[in-house]
Amino acid sequence: MPCKSLFVTAVLVLSGCFANISNAAADDAIGIVSGPKTGTYYAIAKDIAQVAGKAGINVDVKTSEGSIDNIKRINSGESASLGIVQSDVLGFLSRSRSPESIRMANNLRMVFPFYNEEVHVLARNDIKSFMDLQGKRVAVGEDGSGNMLTSINLFSMMGVTPADSKKISPAQGVVAVLKGELDAAIFVGGKPVRLFKNLEDLTLPENQKYAAMLEQVHFVPMDNPKMLEEYKPAVITKADYNFVREDVPTIAVQAVMVSFDFSQGATNKKRCEKLGLLAKVLRKDLPNLVEKGHPKWKEVNLDADAGNWKKDSCAWPDADKGKAPAAKQAKVDDDKGGLMNIIDKK
Repeated sequence: MPCKSLFVTAVLVLSGCFANISNAAADDAIGIVSGPKTGTYYAIAKDIAQVAGKAGINVDVKTSEGSIDNIKRINSGESASLGIVQSDVLGFLSRSRSPESIRMANNLRMVFPFYNEEVHVLARNDIKSFMDLQGKRVAVGEDGSGNMLTSINLFSMMGVTPADSKKISPAQGVVAVLKGELDAAIFVGGKPVRLFKNLEDLTLPENQKYAAMLEQVHFVPMDNPKMLEEYKPAVITKADYNFVREDVPTIAVQAVMVSFDFSQGATNKKRCEKLGLLAKVLRKDLPNLVEKGHPKWKEVNLDADAGNWKKDSCAWPDADKGKAPAAKQAKVDDDKGGLMNIIDKK
C-alpha cells in the first residue's frame, strides 16, 4: 500500500470518535489506555496502577492497538482519561488537515514525559539498510497504532515505497518475517520489548525446530543523518536481546502520558482532582518505580522539557499554558499455534 494511502487510512481511523466526555469523567476508576500486552506501554501502565493502588487510587489499565487508538479513545465516551502515546504521533495530529484530528490534538494535555522508544526494524538478513525496504513486503502495524504512523513518517522522509505495507499485529509481523513471508516488520517500543525478548526462547532445546529461523533475521541499522533530524539516536545491544550479534544503531521517539483536558467545566472537577492526586503519587514513588518497575523507568525525568505541548493543568496547577500541540499482496499465515505461541507470549 503506498505511503499516501497509509496516511489517508490513519486519518480515517481517527474520524467520528468524539462523544460526551462527561460520561467518562463520572466513572470512579481512572482508565489508562496503553498498548498490547507484549508491549512496554502496557507494562508501564501496570506499574502506574500498582503504585496508584497503594495510595487508594483505582487505575484501570486497558489494552489497545497503540498511540492513535489511545488518542481516539481518550476523546471518546469511554472511561479512559489517560493514555501513553508516541511524541511523533502527536505531531502528526497537529499537522493534519483533518478537522477531527486537529480538534483531538487541541483536547490533549501532557501529564508527564516518560522515556525514549526505540524503533525496531526486524528484517531478513539481505536487508542491510532502511533504503533496502524499497519494493519489499513490510509489516507496519495495525490501524490505530503508533507503529503505522512512524512507518509512514519514515517512508515519506526517506523516499521509500514498499511493494506491500501489511497492517497486521506486531506478533503476526514478526512471525511472518521469521518464516520468510515478509521482508521486515517495524515496531516502536521501549527496549527491552517483550515481543523481541520472546525471540530468545527460540534457542531453547524444546524450540530447536525454530532456531534456524532466528539466524536468518537481524535488526536493521537506523542511523541515516536525515532520520536524526527528527528522531533521537539510540542503540540496540546484546544486553537488550541476547540474539543481537553486535550493537545496532537506531532511532527513538519519546513516550508521553497524556490526558483529555479536564480543567474546564464543573462536571470534570472530580476527575481533574484525581489526576492531580495521581500525578503527586507518581512523583513521590518514582524512586520505587525506578528500582522495581520496568527498566524504562530509569530513563524517566518527570520534569523534562514538555516542548510545544500544553501541560495538563490538573497535574501541573502552575503550568505555563504554552502553545497548542503541535503492489503484490504478501501471504501471511496467522499461525495461531506453534511459533505464534512463543512470539505472542505475555
